[in-house]
Amino acid sequence: MSESGHEEHAMEFEPRSYSVVQSVAPSESGRVAAQGTKNCANLTRDLRLFHQASSHDADRVVEVSPLDAVSRRTASWPGMTVEILRVIRRGRIDYHFCAPMHMLVMHERSARHGGCTIVEGLPKSSLQDCSQKLVFVPAGHRYHDWHEPRTLSRLVFFYFNPTRFAISPEGEFSSVALAPRLFFQDRALMETALKIASLIESHGVDHRPYIEALGVVLAHELLRIDAGKSGAESPVSGGLAAWQRRKAVAYIQEHLAEPISLKVLAQLVGLSACYFCRAFRQSFGKPPQRYQLSQRIERAKTLLLKRAASVTDVGLAVGYNHASAFCTAFRRVTGLTPSSYRRILS
Repeated sequence: MSESGHEEHAMEFEPRSYSVVQSVAPSESGRVAAQGTKNCANLTRDLRLFHQASSHDADRVVEVSPLDAVSRRTASWPGMTVEILRVIRRGRIDYHFCAPMHMLVMHERSARHGGCTIVEGLPKSSLQDCSQKLVFVPAGHRYHDWHEPRTLSRLVFFYFNPTRFAISPEGEFSSVALAPRLFFQDRALMETALKIASLIESHGVDHRPYIEALGVVLAHELLRIDAGKSGAESPVSGGLAAWQRRKAVAYIQEHLAEPISLKVLAQLVGLSACYFCRAFRQSFGKPPQRYQLSQRIERAKTLLLKRAASVTDVGLAVGYNHASAFCTAFRRVTGLTPSSYRRILS
């Protein structure tokens, strides 16, 4: 693959400010057309590390080539930067990233004729329809994505500086070694990411405290899925068949607030209780009881957004007869009490 001859377009951000940055097209003399094979094996390019001495987190963002293929809208505050990219022309586009920061990529709308995505530590992927998929690149890992868009894509990049982004007094975010994840789905994570992007585009600085609070929630969601290893990746061989997964999940959702018998679930999909439990864990990364607990907490998050319902009422709605038990379970999963979670989103 040819090296781009243009100089890197510099972007400056002031702390606790929001700004719109549009791509600047390089001169014809400095533009080298992206060429080469579509074979992922040939996508080996030494990624230049971002300037370590920079005082702004936003200096370390994904490199795009060619620059004039996208428009960029950026919001930045201490410890976190969000960048909304819209593809504005056809043709091959390359994205490169390697920095001492975590990066979450949300493919809100993205489909490609051809391409390849590589995250250091994971098998490469040539997935063509990436819409509603997420990619997580831990600090220090190399990321390279190239594609020929089938549609004018929209992607959102979330950058977290683990040394400056504190989500708890204990500094949990900086002490956890997060695992890379490629093209996974998580409804709670996606909903929070979409909300942040929407607020930045529609309200910007007017809702800065709320946007920053949602950034903290987004970090908690990342910790949650990493701790749970909830299996955004493909099901492990030996797990449940697709129809069995759908049937089991539908039953759990319908009886979320009730005790569910392992025997009943197993009979539902025609398996013994012992084999079902093992296959369910292989498919979802956790046993049925823990899966039900995680879904109860996800339902509780949605209900907490409705101010009319008390914390006790929300707990009862998801199967907890005592507020203390609900608070304990909610905090164990999210790191926050229900009241704190609601206050952050208020």
